[in-house]
Amino acid sequence: MIKEFRDFIARGNVLDLAVAVIIGMAFGKIVTSLVEGIIMPPIGMLLGNVDFANLFIDLSGKRPLSLADAQLKGLPVIAYGMFINDVISFLIIAFVVFLIVREVNKRKLAAPAIKECPYCLSSIPLGATRCSGCCSEIGVTSEQVV
Repeated sequence: MIKEFRDFIARGNVLDLAVAVIIGMAFGKIVTSLVEGIIMPPIGMLLGNVDFANLFIDLSGKRPLSLADAQLKGLPVIAYGMFINDVISFLIIAFVVFLIVREVNKRKLAAPAIKECPYCLSSIPLGATRCSGCCSEIGVTSEQVV
């Protein structure tokens, strides 16, 4: 059972997934930093010097001075400014993932560089005139000539 588990972990797909998760976490931190430090301050300035990270609704009625003050006192608040930041971070990450998936799909739709031999069904280069598996002559069509 240990050998099976080791073989499972050593597969390329599992390692690729682990690398993707680690890179994704790092990318998420970069996007959070981008949103909180670069995108939101100018937007807040345009909207009348609003600090989105500090926007909240006090549910306790004690009127804390800031979100940090309310959290320090343990008061119940709705921190909708952080939610706005998180939504913008999500939209940026979703857009980047969309761009990556779109590019991968374009490459999948590209014409294949190989064809099958009609006699032995082995894969041969698209421009080949003879099969490397069975040595049969394969005609070259006009669409195969590059």
